[in-house]
Amino acid sequence: MVNSYFTTSLDEALEIRNTKPVIPYAGGTDLMIKADDQASYLFLNKIPELKQIREDEEYIRIGACATYSEVLHHRLTPQILKDAIIELAAPAIRNLGTVGGNVCNGSPKGDSALIFFVTDALLRLGSSRGEHTLPIKEFYLGRKKLALQNDELLLEILIPKKGLEHYYYKKIGARNALAISRVSFAGILNVEEGRIKNCATAFGAVSDVVVRRPDIDQMMIGKTIDEAKDTKKEYLAAYDETIVPIRGRVSAEYRKSVCMNLLQDFLETNGI
Repeated sequence: MVNSYFTTSLDEALEIRNTKPVIPYAGGTDLMIKADDQASYLFLNKIPELKQIREDEEYIRIGACATYSEVLHHRLTPQILKDAIIELAAPAIRNLGTVGGNVCNGSPKGDSALIFFVTDALLRLGSSRGEHTLPIKEFYLGRKKLALQNDELLLEILIPKKGLEHYYYKKIGARNALAISRVSFAGILNVEEGRIKNCATAFGAVSDVVVRRPDIDQMMIGKTIDEAKDTKKEYLAAYDETIVPIRGRVSAEYRKSVCMNLLQDFLETNGI
């Protein structure tokens, strides 16, 4: 028999998480197909603090239990995230599914997780012991493996407010809409005073986790567009060596080819 715990208090939820072996959930769209009738569950969807979308001086702060639909239609949501959500699922799923659930699913195919990677988002984690923030890149330890302690909950996703306007996003699926990603890619490139201030790329559905390599993207930062053109061959070669796709519904060779084509198109779109 399934045991369920329900609360509208974050403090109570953290206490339950600390004392009971529960599986937290909010939308439950994944549990619909793989629920364990021997497990205990903690329902979080009615906790106000986890539903908020707000901002401070540096970040857009999205509550882990905000649904895709709520995020999609909120005035603070950056367009790059809206673009990913539009292609994520049917409206019925978007009305239930949550961004926190997508992150904590631990899948490299998570559409919103890809955007959180490319924007170098932070995750606010909490327990009855206290709170801390962690870069999303450090949260993913492998496929379905997370740096989330047994007593912790994901509370908020923090996306930097600035520098998200000049972006590139593509999702390749088996059909035009409502498909699981075969390959997904997001890139951000900002130029200020004639030089590249930020270059960030992320590849989804390629490896056990989203591929995000700031060390390679650093090759472009500080350069003029002309200088970046001179670095382009070396930059592409570094990613060609880095991207080693896993096999799945499509071949690793196909994934590799698509990744490199999308990366090159991202550069060309930005004049590189």
